Formats: sequence, C-alpha cells, structure tokens
Amino acid sequence: MTTPRVLRHEDTDQLVADAAQHLLSTLLQLQDSQETVHLCLTGGRTANRIYERFAELVPGSGLRPESLHLWWSDDCFVSTTDPDRNALQALSILARTLQLSSAQTHPMPASDGKADPTEAAYAYANDLDGTIFDICLLGLGPDGHVASVFPGRPQGPDQGSSLVIGVTDSPKPPSERISLTLKAINRSQRVWVLVSGTDKAQAVAGALGGDPQLPAAQVHGQQETLWFVEEAAAVELPFYRCEL
Repeated sequence: MTTPRVLRHEDTDQLVADAAQHLLSTLLQLQDSQETVHLCLTGGRTANRIYERFAELVPGSGLRPESLHLWWSDDCFVSTTDPDRNALQALSILARTLQLSSAQTHPMPASDGKADPTEAAYAYANDLDGTIFDICLLGLGPDGHVASVFPGRPQGPDQGSSLVIGVTDSPKPPSERISLTLKAINRSQRVWVLVSGTDKAQAVAGALGGDPQLPAAQVHGQQETLWFVEEAAAVELPFYRCEL
C-alpha cells in the first residue's frame, strides 16, 4: 500500500491540464520499459475533459497507440449505443487522435449482449483475468464511492475474492451497473483519483482521513496513489496533506 499524495489545483481547468499532461508523460515513460501498457479509465465530466485534453496532446508526442490497452473501472448496464455508457463517451473522444484496434479496447459488456449485470461481471472478470493496470483512473462521488462501489451496500467495501461485480441497486441512476471491486483496483500499479466540485469536499476529507465507511478511503496503488483535487474540493483538507 502506498501513502496518498494530494495535488491541489486552483480550478478544474488546471486539474484537467495537469492530469492530461501527467497521463501522457507517464504512458511515455512506461512505453520505454514495457511492451504493453494497461490503462483503466473512469467516467464522468471531469474525466471526459481530461480525455479531451489528452487527445489533443497525443499528435507528435511519440505515444505508440499499438502498445496501449484500455479497460474501464465501471459502466452502466445499458445498451451498447446508449450515450450513458462510459466506454462510448471515452472512445468517442480518444478515437479522434488514437488509432486503437478492437483487441486493445476492453469495454464492459452491455445489456444487449448479456442477460444481467451478474453475467456481465462474470464475463468481464474472465476477460480481465490476471491483468494488472499500470494506471487506474477513478472518480469520486459526494458519498465517497469510487467506480460503482458504494458505501453501505452489500457490494462494498468487503467484496471477497471477486474482481468484478454486478450492481442492481445503485443509488446513482441507472440502478444496474458493472464495477471493478476494490481488490481489482488495489492491485493496480498506480491509482489516480480525479476530483472537482465543492460537493465532493466532505468526501475528499473523509477518504483521505481514513473513514472506513468510505470505499474511496480504501483505494491505493502498489507503486503510487495520487489524488488530483480541485481547490474547491480540497477546502476541508488540512493543508499539510497537500502539495502545490
């Protein structure tokens, strides 16, 4: 387990620019030392803005798309073409400048391919198998959830040996989802949590303070745990926990 390192940002624009540049720089470093790089993506407005900026930085950067494999930390259990799909949103952005084959992208199964979230989760766990993410990106909910692991739900935080779970009672619509478990997240080499908005301030403070009821308090990378936090979301943090 690594100690979380907090990077404060003046506003969301600064967070987006910094996270996108850090993502590109880290991927380039990884590609210098390994043949394949596994990146796990998250959903949400802030994440999509980071993908937009990242896509703008790719041309001329030297990034080799053929070495990159994309995964997802969670997704809505809806049809493949539903605009709520995290995978559809991210790939629509990244495909503008990244040429990725179907073998390199690993979206979670959709409702028009599997009978229910449990079956979809089982299929994704088989696809994932022994894959270790080099970088796992996560968002944070105002209630302290990450991916679709929600506090006070049977699915989390204690999820046994499962790597992927089907969620049928998500408090955030739609109710049916698929999610990595904390076990799958925490075996990642690097875990980066992306947070913006004043409504997240209490969750940020609770998670970094170690509140055992919050799934976000239990996520960590094997080599690195980074929190990219907008100032508005960091207002309840003790200043000494942060780096400028």
